Amino acid sequence: MRKIESQMIAAIHESRDWKSDNTKVVFKDNESHVYLYDNHIATIDDDSLTIFDGGFRSNTTKSRLNAICDAFCIEGEGIFQKNYKWFIRRVAGQVGPNKLFIDEEFTNGFVFS
Repeated sequence: MRKIESQMIAAIHESRDWKSDNTKVVFKDNESHVYLYDNHIATIDDDSLTIFDGGFRSNTTKSRLNAICDAFCIEGEGIFQKNYKWFIRRVAGQVGPNKLFIDEEFTNGFVFS
């Protein structure tokens, strides 16, 4: 994880405003809102994570979203790209000790709960 992403995650965990270079966290109404180049890419509250592409499906956006997923989602959940398309990998269930994942096309406003 990049240093800027570690600092971003720390700000979210600490429920505080933070800004560095192209990334910022704004804490209001018990939610952390994450922005990349002033484009909203995520909202984190006590129960869920809502993700957006901010209008740009760039490697930087994907990296920031995956850093947030690594910190707040179930291990293995996140965003990936295949044939120039973005996808979301999420847990669909569990069989014994093994998690079952579903890959679906990325949609703005997807909620990990």
